[in-house]
Amino acid sequence: MDETPPIDPSSSCQACGACCAYSANWPRFSIESDEELALIPEQLVNDRQSGMRCDGDRCSALQGEIGKATSCGIYAARPEVCRTCMPGDAECAMARRKFGLPAIEVASA
Repeated sequence: MDETPPIDPSSSCQACGACCAYSANWPRFSIESDEELALIPEQLVNDRQSGMRCDGDRCSALQGEIGKATSCGIYAARPEVCRTCMPGDAECAMARRKFGLPAIEVASA
């Protein structure tokens, strides 16, 4: 029986990026302060000033190839919604499914 080895959640984001390309409505601003928002380069903010600019569904700060190797061009200043999406949570699973990537199984405590 061919079993896929479990995905290591600690490194899964850099090999995924699906949540950053799931929907143009996803990388939105919510509880960020004006000071935090000022750290995001203007060219990466959408015209409504409500979230990140996207190319289709892909966040403009996402670098690399989804499912292979990705990174965030503004990781230290990324919006709160990006900080709360965790490997293996419902949002992660939904985004990974869109790109045909296997779900991440996170061991329960």
